[in-house]
Amino acid sequence: MIDKIDREIIEFLRKDARISYKDLGEKVFLSANAVAERMRRLEQSLVIQGYQVKVNLQALELPLIAIIDVKLALGITALEFETRLQRVTGIIEAILLTGSFDYMLRVACHDQDDLVRLTEELRAKCGVQDSHTRLLLRSMNLENRLAHR
Repeated sequence: MIDKIDREIIEFLRKDARISYKDLGEKVFLSANAVAERMRRLEQSLVIQGYQVKVNLQALELPLIAIIDVKLALGITALEFETRLQRVTGIIEAILLTGSFDYMLRVACHDQDDLVRLTEELRAKCGVQDSHTRLLLRSMNLENRLAHR
């Protein structure tokens, strides 16, 4: 069970995963050792499942971000699709859904031609029967607010 201090630790880590135990301890009024022990417990209980780098896709010359809803062809399983999808360049995230589409993909492309290439590759190599593409104009990540609940 996580408590209020664990939630505060998680919130600070979501903002800066490289924060030192000492600095984190000062923010939550604990010693560096106490923070380290809490973090070990959170990692062992899989509340904290890893640390990630936030990448500026513009700096990687991938300015075009799109959401592609895909419907799989008859006979293509989710596991088969996910295996095939790993060979497609440009996929950032794949989310299995309920409803009229099977997956929502978040993709990063160099330009419109690259998006066309990716869409054609999904149909040819991954068993996509139908798709609907939307361009991302702006996004806002509100996940770090979840620690307060």
